[in-house]
Amino acid sequence: MAPRSPAAEHAATCEVEVAFATRAGAAAPAAAMRGWVAHAVNGSGRAPAGGAEVSVRVVDEAESRSLNARYRGKDRATNVLSFPSGAIAGLPAGQPVPLGDIVVCAAVVAREAREQGKKEPDHWAHMLLHGTLHLLGFDHEDSAEAAEMEALETQLLADMGISDPYAS
Repeated sequence: MAPRSPAAEHAATCEVEVAFATRAGAAAPAAAMRGWVAHAVNGSGRAPAGGAEVSVRVVDEAESRSLNARYRGKDRATNVLSFPSGAIAGLPAGQPVPLGDIVVCAAVVAREAREQGKKEPDHWAHMLLHGTLHLLGFDHEDSAEAAEMEALETQLLADMGISDPYAS
């Protein structure tokens, strides 16, 4: 059973396009992904006034590895990658702001959930929240940033009834 999804309450403020470049059955449902992204945007304290647009692409290990090598210099598949759009000059007021793209590797998320003893839907929710927060400018390059981002992730997940992914 998937964690409850706040998609309906956020549908007007966050447009999320989900594309599958791997077997869709290997991933969380698109509706749940839309809800998790919207929940992260609206719970971040950084939601654009006119709303947001985010694209999610679910990929296989080969595509994840290729993207991770090209953009991060790490020759391995990874769970989630975020590609922020950056500031867009001249965007009309009140229009949704394109935040960027999130790429999730279905096989890595499933494997990590098994290895870490987590429910797979909960881990999917965490990865979508994590990726979305990166699009909004959150990071974990130093300990202060990591603490802020992890605390927000933990709170957003708790709002959906999902336990702290960082608890040992």
